[in-house]
Amino acid sequence: MTTPTDVGFIPLSLDDIAAAEGRVAVFVAPDGTLGQPARRVNRLMRGALERAAGSDRFADLAVGAGFDLAFPVGMAAEAVQVIKLDRRASNDAARRAGATIAAPRGRRPLLVLAGALPQAPQIALGLALRDYGFTDHKTKGAGAEDAPGPVRIMVTKPDDMALAAADNGARAAGVFFTRDLVNAPANVLTTTAFADQLTEMKSLGLDVEVLDEPELEKLGMRTLLAVGRGSVNPSKVVVMRWNGGGDEAPLALVGKGVIFDTGGISIKPAQGMEEMTADMGGAGVVSGVMRTLAMRKAKANVVGIVGLVENMPDADAMRPGDVIRSMKGDTIEVINTDAEGRLVLADVLWYTQERFEPAAMIDLATLTGAVIVGLGHEKAGVFANDDALADAFLKSAATESEGAWRLPLDMAYDKGLKSRVADMRNSVGRAAGAITAAHFLKRFVRDSVPWMHLDIAGVALPPEPGRFAPKGATGWGVLALDRLVADRFEG
Repeated sequence: MTTPTDVGFIPLSLDDIAAAEGRVAVFVAPDGTLGQPARRVNRLMRGALERAAGSDRFADLAVGAGFDLAFPVGMAAEAVQVIKLDRRASNDAARRAGATIAAPRGRRPLLVLAGALPQAPQIALGLALRDYGFTDHKTKGAGAEDAPGPVRIMVTKPDDMALAAADNGARAAGVFFTRDLVNAPANVLTTTAFADQLTEMKSLGLDVEVLDEPELEKLGMRTLLAVGRGSVNPSKVVVMRWNGGGDEAPLALVGKGVIFDTGGISIKPAQGMEEMTADMGGAGVVSGVMRTLAMRKAKANVVGIVGLVENMPDADAMRPGDVIRSMKGDTIEVINTDAEGRLVLADVLWYTQERFEPAAMIDLATLTGAVIVGLGHEKAGVFANDDALADAFLKSAATESEGAWRLPLDMAYDKGLKSRVADMRNSVGRAAGAITAAHFLKRFVRDSVPWMHLDIAGVALPPEPGRFAPKGATGWGVLALDRLVADRFEG
C-alpha cells in the first residue's frame, strides 16, 4: 500500500529558516500582509518577497495558489514558494494551499512556514492527499534512494496542531488505500487478491469474512453469480465489520466491486476499455472508509460489504434475454449484460438487510455513464429514499470538498423497468439512465431502511488531475463518508 507522506509539526524557529535545504513554502495574505515567518524570509531575501507580494502576478493568484522564487538570495533553499492564503481561510482553501505546495515538491526536503496559521492541519491534509504517486508497477523510482524528502511544518504551537491533525493520517491512509485499489490492473487485483488485501485489515481490528461461491450459491445470490459466470476469477463477497459503538444497529456501506468490466456479451467498444479496471471503485471506497474507521478507532458500528466479480464474455457467460432470480426472489430479465453492477448490488443490498438490519444503508458504484453526461467529473450523483440521510451526506461532502448532487427518484421513472417476461428488466436505455439504474436498486431496499445510492462513475477516475490528487484514482468519498460517520453515527 502507498504510505501517506509523514507531515510533522515542529516549533517555529526563525533562526533555522536560512539554512533550510530543498524547498520552503511561505504564506502571504491576499492583501500582501506578511506574517512573522514571511517577514524573516523577506529580510533574508533582501525584500524580494515583499516585492513579489506587491506584483500583478500575486494579485492575479487564486486563494490557495502560488508561485516559485527560485534560488533565493540569503537562503540555502533552492526555491521559496509563495502561497496566497488568508489567516481566516476556509478548510477548502487551506487544503488547496497544501496541494499547491505538494504538486511540485519532488524528492527534496520541504519546510512549510505556517507560523500562527490556525489552518495548519488542513494545509497538512491537502499536502498529504496531493503527495501521492502510484508506482507499484514502475521499475524506476521505486528504491529507497528515490523516496521524497521529509515534510515539516513550522508552527507556533506544534503540540496543538498535532492534536488537531491526529486523525489526518488515518483519513489519508484510507484515501490512499482506495486509490491503490482503483489504480491497480485487473491481472494483479483479481477477486482473490482483492479479498486477501481486505482480509489483511484484521490486523487493524476489523472483523473480516470472505464468502466464496458455494456459500453464495447457498444464500441464493444468483444475480451476483451470473455476472461472474464468464470469468475464471471466482466471485466473492467480503464482509468487514467495525464494532466501535454500543449495541446500536450499524451503518452499512455496500460497494460494487467489478474488477474488470468488458461488458460481457454486450461487449464494450475497445476505446477506453482499459479504464474498466476501475469498475470496482465503489468497493474501493468502502474498503478505504473501513480502513480509516479502524485506524482512528471510530466510536461507531459500521459494516462494509463488497461484491467482487469480473464480467467477461465466455461460453458460460450470461446472455441478453436470460432471466435470473435474485436473492430477494424477484426475477430479472437481462436486457444488457453491461448493466451488470446493479445485478451485483441487488443481491448484496438484500443480503445486508437480511443479515444486519442496518440503521441506514449506503451503496457506492461506478454504475452509469449517464451520470457523467449529467454531472461531468465534478460531482457524484446522489439518490436517496430519506431526506435526512441525503442532507447529512451532502453537508459532509461539502465540508470535505467532495462534489455531490442529489438527483430525483420520482416513481415516474420506475415504470420503464417493466419486463414482458419477468418481474423487471435490468436496463431501460439511455434516457435518464442514472435515475432508472437507481430505481432498479431501490426495488431491493426495504421501505423501512434509510438508503442512499452514490453513482461515482464520474468522480472515481476522472480524465484530468484533481485538486487533491494527481491523474488517476481520486479516492472520492472516503473523506465525506468518514465525516458522515463522525457527525451522525458516532456517540
